[in-house]
Amino acid sequence: MMLNNVASGRSHRRVTGRSVMRRRQRGMTTLGLIILVSFLGLFAFGFIRLTPVYLNYFKVAGVVDGAVDEFDGKGASAGVIRQYVQRRFDIESVSQIRVRDVKVQAVDGGFEVSAQYSHKVPFIANISFVVDFDKRATVRR
Repeated sequence: MMLNNVASGRSHRRVTGRSVMRRRQRGMTTLGLIILVSFLGLFAFGFIRLTPVYLNYFKVAGVVDGAVDEFDGKGASAGVIRQYVQRRFDIESVSQIRVRDVKVQAVDGGFEVSAQYSHKVPFIANISFVVDFDKRATVRR
């Protein structure tokens, strides 16, 4: 009988000890939380740095698509399309690409308006993001 009581006492302590350890091990440690918050902060900072780059691209894409909407099927010349792009770049305050970098080339049945450029944004120390953009549209005569 005594052996049974000793054995049952030990098992009772083990169960109690395990439940205490489980209570202490529940949840996230402070170090784990710091690492998680730093990774989330790093991604948020990258998002903040890249947002103006993509907003500028949306302006450029709007100008190129606007040229198609404005001149498609109306027999416009390359010079007229280029002037339109110049005016819209001034109105939209487009940066990182100049009007002379936008190509208006004759293709079968019209003109291809293409804006192809790269935008480099510093991130942290010597780490940078380089984003390449290529927007093309065809204006039919």
